Amino acid sequence: MNTQVEGPVLFIADLHLCAAEAATTRAFEAFVAGPARQAKTLYILGDLFEYWAGDDDLAAPYHRHIADLLAELTKAGTEIIFVAGNRDFLIGTDFCTATGITLATEPVTLSLSARPAILLHGDVLCTDDHAYQVFRQQVRNPGWQATFLARPLDERRAIIESIRAQSEAGKQQKTADIMDINESAVVSAFQSAECDLMIHGHTHRPATHIHSVNGRPCERWVLSDWHGTAPYLAWTDGALTRKELFI
Repeated sequence: MNTQVEGPVLFIADLHLCAAEAATTRAFEAFVAGPARQAKTLYILGDLFEYWAGDDDLAAPYHRHIADLLAELTKAGTEIIFVAGNRDFLIGTDFCTATGITLATEPVTLSLSARPAILLHGDVLCTDDHAYQVFRQQVRNPGWQATFLARPLDERRAIIESIRAQSEAGKQQKTADIMDINESAVVSAFQSAECDLMIHGHTHRPATHIHSVNGRPCERWVLSDWHGTAPYLAWTDGALTRKELFI
C-alpha cells in the first residue's frame, strides 16, 4: 500500500556535497535553514554526497557538519526520507541514527494528496549502459558491501577515488543516449507501481516528460543537480513546482 503524504513535501537529489564545493555547501545550509524547515517531509533521492566510503567516515569534520545539519532538521520536525544514489549507497544505520533520517528501499511508492507516485534515484532506469548496470548489481550486493567495508577507511577512499576516475574516463567513450534513461524501463516502472507520476534524479537533466503508458499520460519529473544553488521540487496545494534558492 502506498504511504499517504500531505504537503508541503520537498524533493532534492544530486547535491554531491564535499568539502571542496563551498558554494554548494552554503546552498545546502541555507536550504536546511529555510525551505526544508517549513516542509513536512523532505525526500533526498540519492547522491547527497560526492561519495560515501562508509559510516565510520562520519568522524570527518565535513561529514559531521552535514550530519548535524540533518539532525537539527529532523529534530525541528521535518521528516527526511533518503533513497541511496550511485555515489552514497554505503550510507547505513549509523548515519541514520546520527541524523534521524529514514533509509528507504528503492523504489519508493507513495500517494501525494491521493495521487500515486514512484520515487527513484534514477540510475536503475539507465539500462542501455550495460557496463554500469553490471557494476551497480555488484556494489549493491550485501556480501560485496560487507567485504568492502571491512577494509581500512583510507583504503576504501582510495579505491573509490580510483573507480571515480575510471568512470569519468569511461564516460568519454559513451554516447549521451547510453547514459540516459531507457524509455522501456520507465514504462515498466510506471506499470509496476501502478501510478502516473515519477520523480527521480541521477541524469542531471532537469525536465518534465510525458510518457504514454497503457494509453494514459504519465508524468516524469527529473530533478536538477546542485551547483552553488539549491534547486528542488515542492508538492504544495496538490501540484508540483520547481523552485530554486539562490544564495
